[in-house]
Amino acid sequence: VQLQASGGGLVQAGGSLRLSCAASGTTFNIYVMDWYRQAPGKQRELVAAISSSGSTNYADSVKGRFTISRDNAKNTMWLQMSGLKPEDTAVYYCHQRGTSFWGQGTQVTVSS
Repeated sequence: VQLQASGGGLVQAGGSLRLSCAASGTTFNIYVMDWYRQAPGKQRELVAAISSSGSTNYADSVKGRFTISRDNAKNTMWLQMSGLKPEDTAVYYCHQRGTSFWGQGTQVTVSS
């Protein structure tokens, strides 16, 4: 199984980014998929999750600003991030829930 995260970068506060997570070697459509993030010196935290049928959950800190989505036919998940804040700066990881499979992480840096 491989999870390939991409789309991070440097953006000014208030800007937007779209992260992607492409999965291979897995039955993608049966799993809940998560986006986590880890800021320097902090624990990894769950940002958003999406079920196989498309039900979503978000951390309070990103509600109304981030949108998680998936296309099971393309084995791909996205995280649309808008209204970015400096405190959103972190490495973002995709994760297949219930497994040990993680993407490699993509850096998001938000400047003030």
